[in-house]
Amino acid sequence: MLFLSGRDVHALGLSSEDVLAAIEAVVRVQGQGKVTLDPRMHHVPNPAVAGHFNILRATVGPLDVTGVKVVGDFVENYRVGLPSELALITLYDPRTGIPRAIVDATEITERRTGALTALGARELARPGSKVLAHIGARGTAFSNVVMLDHIFDFDEIRVTSRRPESRRSFGSDLEAMLGKPVRVLDAIEETVVDADIVVEATRLTEPQPILRTAWLAACNLLIPYGTKSALELDVLDVMDKVVVDDVGQCFQDDDFGALRPHIRAGLLTPSTVHGELGDVLAGTKPGRQHDDERIVFWHRGLATTDVALAHLLVERAVERGLGTTLRYR
Repeated sequence: MLFLSGRDVHALGLSSEDVLAAIEAVVRVQGQGKVTLDPRMHHVPNPAVAGHFNILRATVGPLDVTGVKVVGDFVENYRVGLPSELALITLYDPRTGIPRAIVDATEITERRTGALTALGARELARPGSKVLAHIGARGTAFSNVVMLDHIFDFDEIRVTSRRPESRRSFGSDLEAMLGKPVRVLDAIEETVVDADIVVEATRLTEPQPILRTAWLAACNLLIPYGTKSALELDVLDVMDKVVVDDVGQCFQDDDFGALRPHIRAGLLTPSTVHGELGDVLAGTKPGRQHDDERIVFWHRGLATTDVALAHLLVERAVERGLGTTLRYR
């Protein structure tokens, strides 16, 4: 089987268009019922350590591939010079179970998250949205902003995060990539007030309502996907609809997710969710229906997108002769 290291993945140089196309295609076939997707599982190795593992599993029928990803989410990794999210994905033949590939999925996790954020915004944000606010500088944050700007070409991008050094580095890296100014701000309120699109990607260890509903008066699309909720319970009162990536995993009984407190309080149920993004892309549910609509897009991360991007990387690697062949047995 083939092993693709992080260096191999980087050398393959997938463009934003490559990633967006792969993610859009797999989310659409999810909406058409052509995938098998299990809700993610969590493993906490040590309650005294601020971190856990996510295990994601899916089969994508049209690609004829099954995948399992294990990704760590360890908030304090920056103290030892490591990314907070490190991942591996294994790909299998869905008819025989034969392992096909092992791929470093750290970059996959970052880029598929950014692509899903951007596709959700393309379908659900008000056309012409020009001000982006991004809270959090976690590993997937950079791809969020880059992919969103690829679609919207914002007039103003504002970012903030808990640690001053992380937000300064985040803003500087974004400016270098995008070739435009990025406002780095100290306070969440200053970052989000009057913004059209607000992305919340915080790294809280416990739920804490640090993003106030009153600050979102101008927000037409809120995309929260922090590990623990940063929202007030009344935020859904001012929103017209909630779209998710997968109903099953959003409503599974665990302690993670931006809208978990809202579910436990009975403020969000499967029947009050408008639909999944796959339904919108497949044309079975409408996306944005009028300009003054206010929408929440909550995504927890789709295993199908990990599988699709890993599969694309393996195909490209075979074409270019990259990677290392491992003897399985």
